[in-house]
Amino acid sequence: MFTGIIEELGTIGAMDRRPDSIRLTIQAEKVLEGTQIGDSIAVNGVCLTVTSLTDKAFTADVMHETMNRSSLSEVSTGSQVNLERAVAVGSRLGGHIVSGHIDGTGHITRIANDGIARLITVGIPSAMAPFIVEKGSIAIDGISLTVASVGPSQFTVSIIPHTMSNTTLLTKHPGSIVNLETDVIGKYIHNFTVGYSHQGSTLTLEKLLENGF
Repeated sequence: MFTGIIEELGTIGAMDRRPDSIRLTIQAEKVLEGTQIGDSIAVNGVCLTVTSLTDKAFTADVMHETMNRSSLSEVSTGSQVNLERAVAVGSRLGGHIVSGHIDGTGHITRIANDGIARLITVGIPSAMAPFIVEKGSIAIDGISLTVASVGPSQFTVSIIPHTMSNTTLLTKHPGSIVNLETDVIGKYIHNFTVGYSHQGSTLTLEKLLENGF
């Protein structure tokens, strides 16, 4: 599990592309502290397992499923990526619950300034729309962000200068593809209410609200 608070920017040092997988070697510093083989690191929001490491880089495999659902298949040697180690029990949860399991990708449609902030609008597949709500949480390339507004085919987030300067968002432009992970709690509630209603279940959103959910 992750929090969506990016620890550092890493750099793709090498790539071994195969028909159904990619082996990435990522240069980093901070996320290597205390890291062992088998640990999880979120790379642009995608949970990857460390398969080997040195004091300056780690290697991870990107499987076919991950290639299909994320933008990792489009990165190249020299690309910068957002990095975050799995959350340690007892540490502060500064963002929201992020699993590192990408729902799909979106594309940036508009970037505009709003005082000190920057508004980024992202176009989304229609199937993802029910899980994105105004003032709810979403992870874009692994960054925990709050939804400022939402429509049927897009949503907008407001980015503070610190986040822009310390993540890959600074390099994005209209047309850029980004990884999206919607709020896991919303997905479960949607499945329980909509999914089970199709099976004749009596569980409803009203009942969940009545019981404090």
